[in-house]
Amino acid sequence: MKMRRWSVLLSVLLILTAAITGCGGKEKAGRLKVGVRDDIMNFGYLNKETGRYYGMEIDLAGKLADELGYEGVEFVTVRPDNRKQMLLEGKVDCLIAAYSIADTRKENFDFSAPYYTDETGIMVEKSALFTGADDLKEKTIGVLSGSNAGPLLAQKLYDIGLITDKLISDTDEATEYEGARVIKAEKYSDLDTMLETGAVDAVCMDKCIAGTYMNENREFLDIVVAEQDYGVATQKDSDLSKPVADAIQNMLDDGTIDKLIDKWD
Repeated sequence: MKMRRWSVLLSVLLILTAAITGCGGKEKAGRLKVGVRDDIMNFGYLNKETGRYYGMEIDLAGKLADELGYEGVEFVTVRPDNRKQMLLEGKVDCLIAAYSIADTRKENFDFSAPYYTDETGIMVEKSALFTGADDLKEKTIGVLSGSNAGPLLAQKLYDIGLITDKLISDTDEATEYEGARVIKAEKYSDLDTMLETGAVDAVCMDKCIAGTYMNENREFLDIVVAEQDYGVATQKDSDLSKPVADAIQNMLDDGTIDKLIDKWD
């Protein structure tokens, strides 16, 4: 009888331990599905020959999954024009995709503390002989469709007096202001080609992205369009929001993120 009682007691203890581990422990089943970029060198870049992703944000996703107790990461390529829907529809658990923290985005998503701060700049060909932002008057500037570079650029051009508040036309392909024209491209590689061929006089993008397309024949104008803080985005009020925010803050505090930035800078 004593042996039977001990056996029953042991079984109960094992069940309780499993329940406690499942509720408060670190181990989670499956992989963390992370929306990442595949076209930003040193941030999120896909080697199509090997099928492997590389970059600071890729490493950060791995560290985050480990911190949260997942078995690993499933990377899902997202683009500026679809990443919002991908997260809203639950096709990814979170976004680590050069996704800047903005008040308009906070209406739909929760964000971690910023893990990287970047500047949005304007890149030109040196052969254009531009000396400053004033040279953009009546010129054509390329931005990526779906990114917030377009609105930020328009605000900056208005602030420095290069455009007025008069909107001449606005389509999916281009926006015509009184003072400048903004063309919207589908891919960063398209912007690269448009700048090289002269289809646009300048391109506006975050400098970490522009670095992929910078060469000895190009330069940034001496103007900062805006500062961008990148954060990990999760669904609004989701069960994942606080654990992600806590994990990112821990990695900021212990220097993990600084080491990743140094590694890929």
